[in-house]
Amino acid sequence: MAIAIPIGAIPLAVGTVLALGVLTLVLSPLVNDGSDKFIRPPTKSRVDGDTPIEASDSAVAALREIEFDRETGKLSDSDYLELKARYTKAALAELRVSAGPVGGSATNALHDPIEAAIGRARANQKLCVDCGPRSEPDATYCSNCGRYLPALCAQCGERMDLASSHYCSACGDELVAA
Repeated sequence: MAIAIPIGAIPLAVGTVLALGVLTLVLSPLVNDGSDKFIRPPTKSRVDGDTPIEASDSAVAALREIEFDRETGKLSDSDYLELKARYTKAALAELRVSAGPVGGSATNALHDPIEAAIGRARANQKLCVDCGPRSEPDATYCSNCGRYLPALCAQCGERMDLASSHYCSACGDELVAA
């Protein structure tokens, strides 16, 4: 004896099962107790002991995230300042660890060509007594106040404070005219 199944029963049963599955998937975050281990990866470390950093995140990524949250209005200024201080400290620690020693006590920062270029630029930067560092390395006078920018003797490194000096007062070497 065979049971007769109505013509539209199979699609109706499959549709009902699919609808219940989708409904369960959509409503599960609302009734979840927060202990789902499959959605959120386990925490890797903590910054100052109370804020977790996810395994895929770093302090630099956290800094980007709080910048975005502040700009979108999700984070107050006081919370932003507190979190920025905390994550900046962690990011600096991460960068120091990632630099690591090279050939003994030297670090990658000392052998980095970009850091070397920055060091050369700072060494060539002139300093105005009133205005501070100037961005024009070949300037003779400050572009802001007009004061003479002291030059250094190429031979001995002595500082020359007079604009009309042609010779170094320490070693007697001829100064290069600007």
